[in-house]
Amino acid sequence: MVDRTQLGEPGNVAVEDERDLDMLRRWAAAGTRNGAHCWMQINHPGRQSPITINQHPYAPSGGKLEGDYGRFFAEPTALTVEQIHDIVRRFATTARIAKKAGFTGVEIHAAHGYLINQFLSPEDNRRTDEYGGDIEHRSRFLFEVFAAVREAVGPDFPVAVKLNSSDVPIAVKIDERGGSFSGFDEKESIWVMKQLEKRGVDLIDISGGTLEKPVIQTNSGALEDRRRGVYFTEFARRVKGELTVPVALTGGFRNARDMERALDEGITQMIGIARPLALVPDLPKRIIRDRWEGSVDLPWVTTGVKALDRAFGGILVISWFELQMNRIGHGKRPDPRIGGLRALCFAIGKHGPAALAPRRRKGHQ
Repeated sequence: MVDRTQLGEPGNVAVEDERDLDMLRRWAAAGTRNGAHCWMQINHPGRQSPITINQHPYAPSGGKLEGDYGRFFAEPTALTVEQIHDIVRRFATTARIAKKAGFTGVEIHAAHGYLINQFLSPEDNRRTDEYGGDIEHRSRFLFEVFAAVREAVGPDFPVAVKLNSSDVPIAVKIDERGGSFSGFDEKESIWVMKQLEKRGVDLIDISGGTLEKPVIQTNSGALEDRRRGVYFTEFARRVKGELTVPVALTGGFRNARDMERALDEGITQMIGIARPLALVPDLPKRIIRDRWEGSVDLPWVTTGVKALDRAFGGILVISWFELQMNRIGHGKRPDPRIGGLRALCFAIGKHGPAALAPRRRKGHQ
């Protein structure tokens, strides 16, 4: 995150100055061993900052999150133009420090309902100044962030943007009152991608969904994974003929067969893997070097108590994967037998009550 007072969830790393430069250098050195790349993802949560850790969030416009999750988030304050400019500078500062620390690239997070995505969305952005209105004005904040980051790191340092294909699974959603409204849709997304390509972006990371409108359910197991398959492939096929800049596709990749198919079809130039690595940390090496042909089956995470599963479904799964990564960080092997109740206890022990606020139930984290 670019601001220590504005976190998306407890435990976020915030880089707003060089006070932690030595630790960042050790992190970058570990991530780039054996010639690997290690890019830092840079973000600001906007209104998606839980009330347990932030009572004063900011957003393009006022208005709380809707639905069941609204009670977990405070009413945001609309940003002034001066505050917008300050956040742009913060993104640039974080990118500059990332490069200085030894990271080999940065990714600007403009998806999943976070601040930049909020500016892009006509639902969330109701401004009437130069940062609101049509897509050209709603995308101004993103383009200013990208320009500032590019200036901070130079022309040869990789800069990627993570962008929603759409804020919702369908372009138009009917609300509970019978009206219709549109979020940031595929047509606008492709337009923004083309503009980023003109401005010199090095990679576009395709994603989708927000906290209010998740593209997928977070407690799915192996059976649901197989039924759903790889995410955003249809949109990636549309983008294929529109862009020349490399595209990354993340979500649903569980085996080499699906990865090779996506690469051979040309709908992506980079395979994104996240959750499977929490169970099989050396999965890329197995596939590339050992030609492993297996599949990573993710378990259905449950506490064994239906009421708890319903109440903490998304939090439960994120906590479970955080526990697996914590084991890896302490030199232990992942343990898929660990239950959801133990994962919840781990999260509460690590983050306190803030762990029970909704976290990352957006796309395919």
